[in-house]
Amino acid sequence: MVVVFDLDDTLYNEVTYVQSGFRSVADFLYKTYGISVKESYILMVAQLKQGRGRIFDATLQHFGIFSKKAVLQCIHIYRSHTPDIRLYEDAIACLRRLDGLPVYIVTDGNKLVQKSKLVALGLYNKVNFCFITHRYGIKNSKPSPHCFLRICERENVNPQAVVYIGDNPHKDFVGIKALGFKTVRVMRGHFKDVLKPAEFEADCQIQSLDELDHKFLQAIFAK
Repeated sequence: MVVVFDLDDTLYNEVTYVQSGFRSVADFLYKTYGISVKESYILMVAQLKQGRGRIFDATLQHFGIFSKKAVLQCIHIYRSHTPDIRLYEDAIACLRRLDGLPVYIVTDGNKLVQKSKLVALGLYNKVNFCFITHRYGIKNSKPSPHCFLRICERENVNPQAVVYIGDNPHKDFVGIKALGFKTVRVMRGHFKDVLKPAEFEADCQIQSLDELDHKFLQAIFAK
């Protein structure tokens, strides 16, 4: 039995990383341009509610300091800052319950950003290995099964012995279900209200990682 987790919005609240990054950018804008930390932070959060487009562009334009160089500086600070983030309480308890089982993480995203999250959350010391898919090429990010098959190789098991817990029905499960991997969707985060066709959905859904115990896992693998 091998357990694999997604990262963002599965083990911690991803918006807290965004807010942490915004605070670092706001500090930069204050030190460089004298702009109020509070004002720039509030503006970035407001822009986020409208979508994840050109938030830094819009913020810099609002304060009359827009330039491509300044945008790139903001992006660099956002991606390289040390994040102030915490694991969900149910994730902490779940990882403790699973102690003794092989546990992995498979996460998409910028290599440096995802590594900084994993370090800040202390996950390198809590799991067997963390797969950041972009390290293996964008083509091997989810829904590609590449990293999941690497886990099978590491553990010398077939896909039927591996369960993946994620939150995003757009990509988390569709690439691995057909290969026999077990799948569980935790109903939270950006996609908690999204419904997809059966081939995209997980084998089962849970509201919290508190539900994910040995009895639950045994039931999944018994199917």
